[in-house]
Amino acid sequence: MRLDKFLKVSRLVKRRSVAKEIADKGRILINGKAGKSSSNISVGDQLTLLFGNRTLTVTITDIKETTKKDDAASMYTIDKDEKTTSDSPF
Repeated sequence: MRLDKFLKVSRLVKRRSVAKEIADKGRILINGKAGKSSSNISVGDQLTLLFGNRTLTVTITDIKETTKKDDAASMYTIDKDEKTTSDSPF
């Protein structure tokens, strides 16, 4: 499955167009390497998403073409969810 579609179906990102944009900017790593929106992902891959001051690392456990909102979280497990703090007062 394509990276951008997985992010949307799994509800990690709300819209596929947003998933495509952040992936193509190099803000998503697949197994430690920069991924493109068209990159193929599979079960067992580790994704690292860089959202501003937040870094989310997940491992893909299941791939589904469609899913309900309640079942979306079963497609991955969260390994790390870190918030970085800035030392700047601004």
